[in-house]
Amino acid sequence: MPTIYDIDTGGKAPALEARDLSVFYGSKVAVKEISLTIPANRVVALIGPSGCGKSTLLRCLNRMNDLVSGARVEGEVAFRGKNLYDTDVDPVEVRRRIGMVFQKPNPFPKSIYENTAFGPRINGFRGDLDSLVEQSLRQAALWDEVHDRLSDSAYALSGGQQQRLCIARTLAVKPEIVLMDEPASALDPIATQRIEELIYELKKEYTIIIVTHNMQQAARISDYTAFLYMGELIEYGPTESIFTNPREERTEAYVTGRFG
Repeated sequence: MPTIYDIDTGGKAPALEARDLSVFYGSKVAVKEISLTIPANRVVALIGPSGCGKSTLLRCLNRMNDLVSGARVEGEVAFRGKNLYDTDVDPVEVRRRIGMVFQKPNPFPKSIYENTAFGPRINGFRGDLDSLVEQSLRQAALWDEVHDRLSDSAYALSGGQQQRLCIARTLAVKPEIVLMDEPASALDPIATQRIEELIYELKKEYTIIIVTHNMQQAARISDYTAFLYMGELIEYGPTESIFTNPREERTEAYVTGRFG
C-alpha cells in the first residue's frame, strides 16, 4: 500500500477521487491500482521518473485515454459523486469540465480571438463572446499583451504566450478542474515563471493537477505531491512533507536526486 498522509479538503467535497485505478496498453500495465483524493482549489503535482505513469494517470482523469488505441482503464474516477467511466457519461462533457493543457503549446491555426472563442462556439455559447474572450485572456495573464491584436495569428505569439493562450482556450469553456501535462517544459525560464505565477493565481478558482519533471517547480507551486514509480503510487501528501520529511525511502531517493 502507498503511504498517504491525511489530505485536508478544507471541509469541502474532494474535487476528484481516483479509486483503484489501473491502465493497460494491450497487455502492459501502465498504472497499477492507484487511489488518490484531489482536494478542491489546490495544486497537486504528479512527480516521478520518465515512464512511471504520470501522464497516463493524468489522462485518465478526463478520459483522454479513451482516444489511445489499445488503452483500457479499470477502476473509478469520481467527480461530483459520479464515476466518469460509467456507460452513461459523455466523455466530451467530461473534457469540458475537466480541461487539459498539453506539454507543447498547440494553438489552432486561427487568430488569437478565435482560438479563445473556439470552445464556447462549438458548445453553443450564446452570451457576450467578446466579454468571455477578454475574461479568459485576463485569467491567463495574456490580455494586456494581446488586447490590441486579437485578429493576429496565434502563431505570431512567443512560445510562452502561446501556452498561456492555450490555457485561456481551456478556461473559456468554464472547467472546474484543469489538468496540465508539463506545461512549462518547452519554455524558457522567464516564460516558465509566468506560467508558475499563473497557476498560483488560478487555484483560487480552479483545481489544478500538474505533471512535472522539475522538482523545484513542484516544490514551488504545489500544495500536494504524489510520487509515482513504475506505475505505482509510492507516496502522496502535502508537498512540504514529501520534500522535507518523506516517509518512503524511494521517495527520499528520488527527491534528493539519487535516481530518476
